[in-house]
Amino acid sequence: MAILLWFGLAILAAMLSYYYHAINNYLVFKHVFSHALEQRNLYLRYPLEYDDVNLYGPLFSVFIAPFAVLPDYIGSVLWVLGGAGLLFYAIMQLPLKKEYCIAIIILNAHEMMNVASWYQSNAYIAACIILGFIFINKGKEGSALFFIMFAAFIKIYGLVGLAFFFFSDNKLKFIAYLIAWSILFFTLPLIITSFHFLLQSYYDWYNALVQKAAKNVNTAIHNDFQDISVMGMVRRIFHSTGLNDLVIYVPAFSLFFLQYLRIADYKDLRYRLYLLCSVLLFTVIYSSSSESPTYIIAFPAICLWYLLQEKTKAVMIYFIFAFILTTLSYSDLLTPYVRSHIVRPYSLKALPSFITWLIICFQIYTAQFRKTDLANVIPA
Repeated sequence: MAILLWFGLAILAAMLSYYYHAINNYLVFKHVFSHALEQRNLYLRYPLEYDDVNLYGPLFSVFIAPFAVLPDYIGSVLWVLGGAGLLFYAIMQLPLKKEYCIAIIILNAHEMMNVASWYQSNAYIAACIILGFIFINKGKEGSALFFIMFAAFIKIYGLVGLAFFFFSDNKLKFIAYLIAWSILFFTLPLIITSFHFLLQSYYDWYNALVQKAAKNVNTAIHNDFQDISVMGMVRRIFHSTGLNDLVIYVPAFSLFFLQYLRIADYKDLRYRLYLLCSVLLFTVIYSSSSESPTYIIAFPAICLWYLLQEKTKAVMIYFIFAFILTTLSYSDLLTPYVRSHIVRPYSLKALPSFITWLIICFQIYTAQFRKTDLANVIPA
């Protein structure tokens, strides 16, 4: 049932988007490969090929290659299936009872469908962050850093996986693998392009990200498809186009790092799972580049947090609220009017993730995570 729902909805969404010629994101992706081969700037607009611009790192030119060389009707669907498959695998590897993992899959199937309809890469990034956590939890730093750095060289916020550094039993080994995988992923595009072009591409990537961040802020009031974040909520609810993001970033980062004060609990699986949820949510709600499909990174964290709680009436009501506003708010199930006039204009999809993150921070500060009965959560 879970497999059918997860992959069935993803394939259906991908095929419908292809049928209606709504595969612009995939066209952006596939041309990163051809542009790298031709040594054409990876971050310019190419209106004869696609709309919008590429914002992924040079490594992406190699990653997308196996899909790009195929006909679009095959490559695009395989691209979606690859992301769905990797995230499915990552969730099923969590140190939880299988019924809990399956519950997370089912609850996120609609969100995965949303990602598939946009041909987005966020399922890959979510999977890499989760797998980084899983392998560090198993003491396999080499595998963990492979996924963390791979994600980081594709989309810069994959670096959040480094937040699990303190869970490593061999921190020198962690750092060594961090350096080794960074060198490999930095230079891997040389198999299809030149060294000079590669260095220029990293410089161009940095400038593209800076310009994109500025654009997200400057157009937030008029473009409600981007900046679905805490900053986006503040900008849109209060019509504050002049908001300095540092006003939000400083307290947010302070609250995040305070979670690490519980040094004695670093080896407690409950603490680690709570921090995993915190990292996944933080990645999305404090990024001005967050879009609706980006929440495939955040919503599994809300589901995991819910499964770790005592199922009181208040917790269950809150989770229903979070599920509806996060994963159904951009569908027609809440009617197009609600989506277009209430949820999108105020970035309310970010609200449950923000509230859940604050709750998690509080539960970590006060050690409430210790109330989780591991016997009910992890396999015997």
